[in-house]
Amino acid sequence: MKVMIVEDEMLLAMELESEVEMAGHHVTALAMSSEQARRELEANRPDFAFVDIHLMDGPTGIDVGRALAAAGIPYVFVSGNIKKIPEDFAGALGAIEKPYTMNGMKNALTYISAIVAGDDSVDPPASLVLAEDVGALTLRRRA
Repeated sequence: MKVMIVEDEMLLAMELESEVEMAGHHVTALAMSSEQARRELEANRPDFAFVDIHLMDGPTGIDVGRALAAAGIPYVFVSGNIKKIPEDFAGALGAIEKPYTMNGMKNALTYISAIVAGDDSVDPPASLVLAEDVGALTLRRRA
């Protein structure tokens, strides 16, 4: 799976990149701002993306997410405050709240990989808040 990481904290981006690659996937791009993310989206269309809400140019991750959704690319928000995610989740599959554990991220990545590959038989991990029932922030399976 080709993965784009949109994160303005370089250490977190590099840590996530390492986790993605150890899981056998390829990171196509690291972007720290919405403009970088848009350029990378055009140049290196990913299969999936991790998107922080607050980037170098402000709380523009939601705009990046909407662009990904419009392009048909599944993504997950990675944020320290998931309460800032719009009610419609801006088209995201869900969110992973910071700080996250590497085990939690690994479990989320395993689930996401299966969903992107079309396997909906896997159960979502506790580390991933899914978008179907936003009001209760309950977990869901992607339909």
